[in-house]
Amino acid sequence: MRPSSEPARATLPAEPADHALADVPADWHGLWAQIVATREGQPAPVRPRAAMHWQPDAGWCIQGPVSARSAALFDLYKPLLDARSAATATPWVVAQMGQSLDGFVATTTGDSYYVNGAHSLVHLHRLRALCDAVLVGAGTVAIDNPQLTTRRVYGANPVRVLLDPDARLDGHARALHDGQALTLWVCDALHAATARSRLGVATAAEVLPVEGLLDGMNGHEDPGAGVHRVVAALAARGLRVLFVEGGGVTVSRFFAAGVLQRLHLSVAPVLVGEGRRGLRVPARAVMADCPRPPARMVVLGDDMLWDLDLAAAPLR
Repeated sequence: MRPSSEPARATLPAEPADHALADVPADWHGLWAQIVATREGQPAPVRPRAAMHWQPDAGWCIQGPVSARSAALFDLYKPLLDARSAATATPWVVAQMGQSLDGFVATTTGDSYYVNGAHSLVHLHRLRALCDAVLVGAGTVAIDNPQLTTRRVYGANPVRVLLDPDARLDGHARALHDGQALTLWVCDALHAATARSRLGVATAAEVLPVEGLLDGMNGHEDPGAGVHRVVAALAARGLRVLFVEGGGVTVSRFFAAGVLQRLHLSVAPVLVGEGRRGLRVPARAVMADCPRPPARMVVLGDDMLWDLDLAAAPLR
């Protein structure tokens, strides 16, 4: 049975933004429509040249002719499809971080429009379409006020999760009020009443209190305890495939907690010099102890995306 928080079936936009990308091959759009249909357990709205089929020992595969570029994009999103189809209730988490060559997501003034290019932005929307929920931290909400929708691609909007342990947000974020998808304002149970009072009568939004969230985030317990509680609370709502979109602090917390199966690190050919840091990882004394997960590179316009398989090389 589909959880009540899962979005309705996708509809095909008249002109998805990815049609304007120069290096997206003609056969990709039919394949993407089939990927989204598979994600939702529905028949594909169009018949692509290459068909997807499930192999018990290999997951989702392509059968039929497909361009090299479409095959590379399919391989990038295949782990999300496999995770959804696997017969397990274990949460599966992917994170994405877009940053400059020198490791910043924004300037010192907080300007981040745009670190990465159009291809990386469309990639972000594809990840949203393939996950049950997209999660961002309170800092990202306060600075960027994101919509967290799939408006640039064919696919349903995910549940939107605003992680705000001490309820710092003022309750006016557009994701709490635009009604485009269910939004969960996640905070420590101690601050739930405050969050609810600020939320008022917003449509398609609710406060999700998590016991002990602040203690788990502030280092009063084992590192990552708060992150694990958030993942468990979302899984209890039927939200099992999660996408951590940002910002740098939030993605770094999920990385350090060891809950990420995949990390997409999109690096733009720009030098910021100083500003808001991107990914931060726990420091190691010697190189031999530094995580070196299996990785592959995918060109996204002018950006280079590193697809890191953290499940294959978990933090030690």
